[in-house]
Amino acid sequence: MSTTLTSPLLSFVAPPPGLAPLTDFSLNEIEGAAGLYSLQASAQPATRLFVLDAAIFLPNYTPAISSEQSNALSLTTPDDALVLVVVNPGDSTTVNLMAPIVVNARTGSCAQLILDDQDWPLHAELGTGEH
Repeated sequence: MSTTLTSPLLSFVAPPPGLAPLTDFSLNEIEGAAGLYSLQASAQPATRLFVLDAAIFLPNYTPAISSEQSNALSLTTPDDALVLVVVNPGDSTTVNLMAPIVVNARTGSCAQLILDDQDWPLHAELGTGEH
């Protein structure tokens, strides 16, 4: 993981799109796949997403996060942020670069941010994280 989490327990400041009312999740590394995680809802363990550590798989992915978004997560430095992208498995595995999950690694507070006015794709083929 690019930034070390203090705990695998994450708390969204607002439910992720499509997952309301869930806000509490655990981030579990997939054995044998460094940087790939299962993000599992605490209240509904059958509800989960697969996410990638963007720093490992998409080193050129540099989304701009507003001051308002940083403040909502109490991020004081860029090093506090862990950026995860949602994996869309299928015949051609893609990742959602338009709506990363940004985690405050110190507190576990997180949000799925919609990157308005940025040119990141909703379905980028894995390995093509170029902007």
